Formats: sequence, C-alpha cells, structure tokens
Amino acid sequence: MAKRISNESSISDVLKQFIQANKLESGMDKIDVEQAWKSLMGNGVNSYTQEVVLKGSTLYVKLTSSVLREELSFGKDKIIRMINEELRKDVVTVLVLR
Repeated sequence: MAKRISNESSISDVLKQFIQANKLESGMDKIDVEQAWKSLMGNGVNSYTQEVVLKGSTLYVKLTSSVLREELSFGKDKIIRMINEELRKDVVTVLVLR
C-alpha cells in the first residue's frame, strides 16, 4: 500500500496564505496598529484618544487633550518604535498627533 502524502497545515499558516492571496495585509495592519496603540498606551492615554487611523505608513491619532498631545509629541520616535516592535514589522514610519 502506498503512503499518504501529508497535506496538513496549521490554521495560522492557512490564514496567512489566505490574507496574502486576497491582499488583506493593509486592512489587518490597520486593526493591529489600533490594538497595539490601546495596549501600549494604557487606560490614561486611551481615555483621551478619539481616533486611531493608519493611512499608508502614517499613523494619525486624534486626542481630546492638547496637553497630552504636547507630551506625546516629545516621544514620537519611541512610540513608533514600540508599535513596530509590538507588531514585529515596520508598519508605522510617521506619527501625526491631532
């Protein structure tokens, strides 16, 4: 009797192939960046965050506090680095605080 060829793949591999085949990476990146912002910034910053939008490689964050916006503007490079490390790929290159 001939041996069967194993055609098994993990669910994560199948989902990755599906996402790549249907060109859904940019949409998934938008969701992942928003979740990374919420987890990295914590409840204090999230309570003043109205909107987190990724357009291309630019992350736009709308804040309700001008004082917080000014404070965060001093650490833009660190925030970008933290988000990219959380996502394990370079998604964000520019951070715009509004």
